[in-house]
Amino acid sequence: MRDNSPRLSPPVHLTGPDGPWTDAVREGMARRGNASVFTTWGEWLTMALSEPALRGLLGRDWTRYRRTSDPTTRYRFVVSRLAVRHTAAAALGIAPDRIDLSYKPGGRPYLRGMDQIDVSLTHTDDLIVVAVSRTGRIGVDTEPAGRRLAFQLLQDQVCTEAERAELAALPETEQTAGILRLWTLKEAYTKALGQGLRMNFSEFGFGGRHSGETGLLAPDGTPAARGEWSFGTYPVLGRYLVSIACHDTGLDPSRDTAVATMLDEGFVSMVTAELQDSNSA
Repeated sequence: MRDNSPRLSPPVHLTGPDGPWTDAVREGMARRGNASVFTTWGEWLTMALSEPALRGLLGRDWTRYRRTSDPTTRYRFVVSRLAVRHTAAAALGIAPDRIDLSYKPGGRPYLRGMDQIDVSLTHTDDLIVVAVSRTGRIGVDTEPAGRRLAFQLLQDQVCTEAERAELAALPETEQTAGILRLWTLKEAYTKALGQGLRMNFSEFGFGGRHSGETGLLAPDGTPAARGEWSFGTYPVLGRYLVSIACHDTGLDPSRDTAVATMLDEGFVSMVTAELQDSNSA
């Protein structure tokens, strides 16, 4: 894959809860059907420590937050969930406290009652990345750009035969960068599928920067999809790589994901009332 897909919205840096979330997320959703944002733990410090306001924002995550005894773990948990809620709320055109965040087996987040968008979360060190899509499944992964993955040790577990051959012909520094890029792309793709590390990374591949092929590839290097998947890898904050995988089902009839226009008004009122009752319980 020589270039990032033009169908992907590049990640946007949003500095904490003040955003501007709506502008950044809604533009990406309107133009390309997807959006991704990144932020850092420190940019949420004030909100994360404002416990009286957190209960309404965290919803069903409030219990887990209260049961987490380690202060650092609690802080990182609450910030990551706030970032997901702000991103999803901007995509849907509603307030963050109206997002009902739940989890599938394995921990993948989803939005109860608002399945017009898919959501993915990843974090490492001080970085948090959230991606949303209205066209199909989306996955995101990040790693420190300086992480050294040894090609000789990991090639059989991470690379297809075609990828191993291409990377083996490169200098060592390019091998390290290449296998890190492949690792994050494959993580993003398998997260989008809901499989994560349960999938064998050597059974699917991507074209390298010196390859003539792009997109998802079979182990022998031939195309394995018909363009329904979009992939990209982006440098972030000068010290991270962020990879995104996004599927287009071809069934998206609307560029509008706002709850007020996508859902029946009576149903929206009913869901809102139920969320308010559950948050006050």
